[in-house]
Amino acid sequence: MTHLLVRAARGERTERPPVWLMRQAGRHIPEYREIRSEYSFREAIETPEVAKRITLLPWDLYEPDGLVMFSDILTVLEPLGFDYHVESGVGPVVENPVEGPGDAERPRGSVETDLDFVGSLLDELVADVGDETAIVGFAGGPFTLASYAVAGGASRNHGPVRRFRARHPEAFRTLLAAFADVVREYLEYQADHGADVVQLFDTYAGVLSPADYREFVLPLHREILADLSVPSIVFVRNMAGRLDSLERTGADVVGLDWTVDMADARAELGDRPVQGNLDPQYLFGSPEFVRERTGEVIDAAGPRGHILNLGHGVHRDTPVESVRAFVETAKSISR
Repeated sequence: MTHLLVRAARGERTERPPVWLMRQAGRHIPEYREIRSEYSFREAIETPEVAKRITLLPWDLYEPDGLVMFSDILTVLEPLGFDYHVESGVGPVVENPVEGPGDAERPRGSVETDLDFVGSLLDELVADVGDETAIVGFAGGPFTLASYAVAGGASRNHGPVRRFRARHPEAFRTLLAAFADVVREYLEYQADHGADVVQLFDTYAGVLSPADYREFVLPLHREILADLSVPSIVFVRNMAGRLDSLERTGADVVGLDWTVDMADARAELGDRPVQGNLDPQYLFGSPEFVRERTGEVIDAAGPRGHILNLGHGVHRDTPVESVRAFVETAKSISR
């Protein structure tokens, strides 16, 4: 059986749009908060039994067409020798950040060894629900990972990594290439363990100038996504007006944030499948409002090659009823 999401990712006409949500197993679900009260973030993602419980929460609530593994974009820091933790109210903290150009040369560990807990999680998900829904894997993109690694955590407008690029362009290139090499291996590792679709989250790369994106990041996106054994999705925020660059990554599907007009994107990208792109804040409206706005996205996207999603992740305070209305709207379509 070929899952609905996979068919849409291949550009096929589908009887309705497949639907899943970025960050769908996160803090908007009360049971998630209960589980997380017992484990640190690293413990939760690195213990397959716990990660599986969290991954399955949205399946029990909504039965989406894509079940994204519970993990984090920063896991691929580990094979490159970075240590990190997540502080409540602060976010990710990289304990040994890049402090100069000499730190761009990274030791290279093994994805299979260092991230074996991800393979175990995917194996269990495939065994449990792999016949019922598509399993979605993912990884952070090189610029987004570099932003955390250089700043030591989240940073305003990603100034530290942009300054690093200005001061040390060759070291910047070396650091991005190191991440790209591991990310490529990591995505194939996920496919080997049963992921049906994988998404590359280079969420922050849109802060780069168009020239810097084309010079430093686009070639790496192309290398990462070339000839993967499963369909791929690329997601970069703030790329309205630059969708041609995302198309050139070679991804099977172009993820759209909420600032992109869906109809315009379809006209610009032609037959290239797309994913998105309801504004996540719309889920704070009434279920009727959610259904109306979701229907508009579906209508604008058309019947072929569209995966319904948000334009970014689910906010932690989002009502469960609104998420259910979003998913059920897609499921109510009959073509």
